[in-house]
Amino acid sequence: MEKGNERSLQAFHAFRRAIEEGDTGAFEALVTSDFGFIVPIPFEEWQGEQRGTGRFRELVELERASMSAKLTPVICVEQEDTGIVIFQAEGIFNEMPYTNELVIVFRFEQERIRSFREYVGVTSHLLAIAKS
Repeated sequence: MEKGNERSLQAFHAFRRAIEEGDTGAFEALVTSDFGFIVPIPFEEWQGEQRGTGRFRELVELERASMSAKLTPVICVEQEDTGIVIFQAEGIFNEMPYTNELVIVFRFEQERIRSFREYVGVTSHLLAIAKS
């Protein structure tokens, strides 16, 4: 990955550690006190912006309950207060093989993560969850 993207890569690696290992400490250490995030989860209680590290821990628990995946960064770009990481997710989702390409957009306040938003490439698995 290119030099100059260190802040975004640090944020992504902490996010990846949370999702892959369940350890949210490194990520939580990087966020601002008013941290928020948006994720494409098709449950009503996850619609719109979520706030705080407690809610982030709930997200990690939810993700890890149905998915075991390795996240690999593919492209990382950063400009001013925004970092974008395109990444590949591969593993098992609801006991089925899973692969997807996703994007996470970080917004920074100086060196800290103020927010992130995740975009999913393939959404068929999300529709299956919503129906169950």
